[in-house]
Amino acid sequence: MKQKVTQKLNVLITGASSGIGNMTAVYFAKKGHTVFGTSRNPEKIDKKADELFSYIRMDVTDDASVNETIQTLLQKIEKIDIVICNAGMGISGPIETTPIEYIEKQINTNFWGTLRVLRSVLPGMREKGGKIFIIGSMAGRAGIPFQGYYAASKFALEGLVESLRYELMGFPVQVAIIEPGDFRTGFTGSRLKFEDERDPYFKKCKQAVAIMENDEQHGANPIVLAQLLYKLALSNRKLKVRYSVGMLFQRFAMFLKRILPCNLYEYLFSKYYKVS
Repeated sequence: MKQKVTQKLNVLITGASSGIGNMTAVYFAKKGHTVFGTSRNPEKIDKKADELFSYIRMDVTDDASVNETIQTLLQKIEKIDIVICNAGMGISGPIETTPIEYIEKQINTNFWGTLRVLRSVLPGMREKGGKIFIIGSMAGRAGIPFQGYYAASKFALEGLVESLRYELMGFPVQVAIIEPGDFRTGFTGSRLKFEDERDPYFKKCKQAVAIMENDEQHGANPIVLAQLLYKLALSNRKLKVRYSVGMLFQRFAMFLKRILPCNLYEYLFSKYYKVS
């Protein structure tokens, strides 16, 4: 069903300097909406000719940065209609031996960073309405070997969104979690890796991560995710709890996880990543 733009939306997208966030910001802007994309260092971005949106400074790992940015933005515009919490990062390494500082950065960015933005935008959106999209991951539904802390941060977002939806009933704001599979972005190159040849998991970790990175490098075009977000933003239908998006075989894997016995799914998954 074709949708017509009936109003110009104010859209806030965190982590808009690259990858999915940048593609989505450009897509909304080209459709005629006012887009504010956040970056920790907007002055360092080599802005492309087709990036028809405004960059604003925000560090989702800093309470003051988030709150000040949101309040400053609300002084310029009447309301924020759409919030897309996309800022995130990834680490890989064994659960047992990955350094604590890696883990803290992972959880602080992916979970606490999203929560900071949510808590800052919700007061205004509860009053004036809007939609919030949390960018989770299929790894938030199925744990992945040697990405345990990344999966944990995304699993946490799943529970957060489910709980928040109950609390927002009766208010004019909706929230949903988007679960991307592998997309061709710079995420692979920016992943923090814990690799130590003395580590007992070293060989298995290298092998499993290589499979993941191959899937990422041959993943879906991020425009698919941008198009989904745009469609949901404009839709008059009530948002579902979650939307999985990505390559067919990965979406099929999520389906199998729902219907197969746990031990059978674990066996198949372990064979795929060659850890058994």
